[in-house]
Amino acid sequence: MNAKEWIAAYAERLGTEAPSVDDWSTILDLAGEAAHSSERVAAPVACWVAARAGTGLDEALAAARQIATDG
Repeated sequence: MNAKEWIAAYAERLGTEAPSVDDWSTILDLAGEAAHSSERVAAPVACWVAARAGTGLDEALAAARQIATDG
């Protein structure tokens, strides 16, 4: 099972939709920004924080990039 198949199955199990192709790309950009600006473990936690805050992906990515710029 590849990553996209796993995510699709996981989303279905949780009763939601899997990310679109554009969302998938933005999620990976967000995770990459967090991992490269800090430590690798920041990537999944940053995604969790964005989801918990109810923040859209574009806004979450912009905030992560701003932190990297300000840092």
